[in-house]
Amino acid sequence: MRQFRPADLAAYLAQGHTPILLDVREPWEAGICRVPGSTLIPMRDLPARAHELNKEAETVVICHHGVRSYHAARYLESLGFGDVINLSGGVAAWADEVDPAMPRY
Repeated sequence: MRQFRPADLAAYLAQGHTPILLDVREPWEAGICRVPGSTLIPMRDLPARAHELNKEAETVVICHHGVRSYHAARYLESLGFGDVINLSGGVAAWADEVDPAMPRY
């Protein structure tokens, strides 16, 4: 599985790439901050909702620090998703590397 640091993802998006940005955090977390354009499907709901995602689409999985997203990305790979990327460091690192004004928790 590929991994992006937040600065790498921001540059990738700026180049015009349009992966699905899948946020697997809890709703209360996403209510505090989120990567713009991300879709929220909490990790606990992923088994029941994975069918909502396109297995062929490039998918970047996002969480708070990159641990839950890593496990969720591995899960998606086990379901046959072919192009899954983990956001290493998660939204916490996004705030450090890309958007210092982003609220933190």
